[in-house]
Amino acid sequence: MSAEIPYRVRRVARARRVKVRVDPQHGVEVVLPAGAPLRTAAAAVAELTPWIERQLAELARARERIGRDGALPYLGERLVAVPEAGRVRAHRRGGFLLIPAGDAALPAIERWYRRAARSEISGRLDAASAVIGTPYTRLTIRNQRTRWASCASGGAMSFNWRLLLAPERVLDYVVWHEVCHLQIADHSPAFWALLDEHCPGWRQQAGWLRENGLGLVL
Repeated sequence: MSAEIPYRVRRVARARRVKVRVDPQHGVEVVLPAGAPLRTAAAAVAELTPWIERQLAELARARERIGRDGALPYLGERLVAVPEAGRVRAHRRGGFLLIPAGDAALPAIERWYRRAARSEISGRLDAASAVIGTPYTRLTIRNQRTRWASCASGGAMSFNWRLLLAPERVLDYVVWHEVCHLQIADHSPAFWALLDEHCPGWRQQAGWLRENGLGLVL
């Protein structure tokens, strides 16, 4: 008999039906419409227990494949976290990341990754968009639940900071994918040809992200 699965409930006013999802950062989440009784969440989790267990197992395998060994991944490097009493802001010093001690550590680490993501991604975006001859208009760093990046019709770019937990070549591929969308909005053969031209070998990086993306969490 399966053990009881812990989950959290999130009510969404616009939701029309119950949704169960396995979030790499927050675990099992049940989205409920505003008026749905709380027991609906428990019933949904019970009904979907086999599927949830498979998703949790895949998440565990993805984290194991990345193999952190107690360190923080950063574009293929490993940073050793060093807690310091009295520190309020994470700061990198060579191969070490100096972080606050205690409960303040994780939020400070995420804020540091977000700052680093803006720096790492903006430089790559500037260079790639210059090569392709089409500028982007804005860069936003987010923590999207279901996507790694997006390019809006007006040229606004959005990237997930958790890409910095992947190897550098994966981030390079995602940047080029979105930059190619500045010229071709869809995924037509012309788009893939353009991506092939500017990012040879992108299929390998896309495959890595599909296989290991669930494990890209702190």
